[in-house]
Amino acid sequence: MAAKLRKAGAIILGKTNLSQWANYRSDNTSNGWSAYGGQTYAAYYSRQDPSGSSSGSGVASSIGLALASLGSETSGSILSPSDVNGLVGIKPTVGLTSRYLVIPISEHQDTVGPMARTVRDAAHVLKSIAGPDPKDNYTSAYPFKTVPDYVAACKDKALSGARIGVAWNVLDIWAAYTDQPVLDAFYESVKAIEAAGATIVSANFSGFAAWQNDSVGDTVLSADFQVGLANYLSRLSYSPQNITTLAEEQAWTHGNGHLEHWPERDTAIWDTFLANQTWNNTDPRFWQAYQKNLYYGGEGGILGALRRTNTSAVLLPTQLSPSIPALVGSPVVTVPMGFYPYDWNVTMNGFGNLVASGPNIPFGLSFMGDMWSEETLIGYAYAYEQRTMHRTRVKPYIRPNVEIADVVAV
Repeated sequence: MAAKLRKAGAIILGKTNLSQWANYRSDNTSNGWSAYGGQTYAAYYSRQDPSGSSSGSGVASSIGLALASLGSETSGSILSPSDVNGLVGIKPTVGLTSRYLVIPISEHQDTVGPMARTVRDAAHVLKSIAGPDPKDNYTSAYPFKTVPDYVAACKDKALSGARIGVAWNVLDIWAAYTDQPVLDAFYESVKAIEAAGATIVSANFSGFAAWQNDSVGDTVLSADFQVGLANYLSRLSYSPQNITTLAEEQAWTHGNGHLEHWPERDTAIWDTFLANQTWNNTDPRFWQAYQKNLYYGGEGGILGALRRTNTSAVLLPTQLSPSIPALVGSPVVTVPMGFYPYDWNVTMNGFGNLVASGPNIPFGLSFMGDMWSEETLIGYAYAYEQRTMHRTRVKPYIRPNVEIADVVAV
């Protein structure tokens, strides 16, 4: 990733603080916290939850510390921080970008993509990092002879003549857990997209209700993680604690609770599947579980909805969009859709230390598409962005007041 960005002319500024273990350690922690970097806050409200797991990446891009940042997503780690930081986030098709030496959660779901303040900026970054990598076998499925010109896809009229679906049954089921300002803004967005010349149709996820009651997704992730982490650790040229497996990492965390904030922030995710799941993704039982995942994300999810309705994208509020595309590895582009009202009552996160929703906190709209359809989705997101320009309506309450040139030799 870094080499491709540098080849394209980018200047790599540094790394940001992320949610510990990509939010795949604890049941009772907070987004944006790591034992190494402490707690990250978003910039639209005091002590705002930055979401995660690409927490610091989202905040850095949001307030202009960088033109853009990269995040990795298993299920939500690009889309969710983009959602609450007023960003454009592109979660690419699994295999469009390399994951080589990215700490893995799931080889079947992990993907790397950009987060930026505008669709065009995000498109520039994606164009720079897309393409096959012999060190990541999943990129061998890359279907293009040359990288699509994602920047050229940014056209004002991209929505004109498009046929776009809405997964109304997801909204029906999850509306009770979605704040009214988000729902109201979504309904207005659907109208705006229709006014831009698109045809809007119902495109439900037929397997959604069954998926909610099935734990197969957790089974796939835990089976992938055990193998993927061990493979990653084996590649390290320097490992000061000589940790080679997840079980050893769990033991080290428990033995160094003063450093890892354990048990205040537990290891429940690891504890559960180390105790209960004795097999990994090399076991025949994995294939059965993974096939169910592919149904829920595919024919019973986004891919089936697109096929049955002859649509090129499906819409949802971003906070509802990550789970189903994650199962099948299909792409999603999120773009700012609005903000909570200035007089909205503050609600806290489950850990009690961050503001989950409150005045002027952003939220986004997701365009979900077929495998390798990033070019189309970027066009739609750009046309919507230019028509609405939601990001310009509210400014972060904290913004940088120092220029890089003032503190770094250039």
